[in-house]
Amino acid sequence: MGKQIRKQKKSSIIAGGFFRFALYLCVIVGVIYIGKSAYDFGYEIFNQEAMDNEENGRDVTVVIKEGDSVYQIGKTLKKKGLIDDAKIFVAQEMLSSYKGKQQPGTYILSTSMTPDEMMEILARENTEGQPDQTNTGGKAKEGSSEIQDGSSSSPKETDESSQDEGGEQS
Repeated sequence: MGKQIRKQKKSSIIAGGFFRFALYLCVIVGVIYIGKSAYDFGYEIFNQEAMDNEENGRDVTVVIKEGDSVYQIGKTLKKKGLIDDAKIFVAQEMLSSYKGKQQPGTYILSTSMTPDEMMEILARENTEGQPDQTNTGGKAKEGSSEIQDGSSSSPKETDESSQDEGGEQS
């Protein structure tokens, strides 16, 4: 009878050791997976890359509506092929100097722009080559531009006309 108890203890010790080893292995694999995912996410946030290089970049017209959240803007940019991931765009926006500065309107963005350059344009801190977003009184039009009006003016023509208007106001 004493030998049977010893055999049961040995088998339960071996089974318990195997279970403990499997549990530790699962925890280690989980920590490695979470660490790799966190590293990849952080890398994407801080290593901003354009979708295309300068030679292959194409211009895309994007309309941002009043009340759009940063995530909705990111989904729009992803749909247009300007960024890879809307969630990463949200994190980039939160960490940038353009946090909460995106304004509604029509914008011409390029696939050769980094997310930071796009945020600069969406915050209207760089309006070079962008459609005119103001009416005759100098107030911002709500999401309208020559593009939506159907005129065939190019971004360069629009930029030149806005420079002329700016020169007259000075």
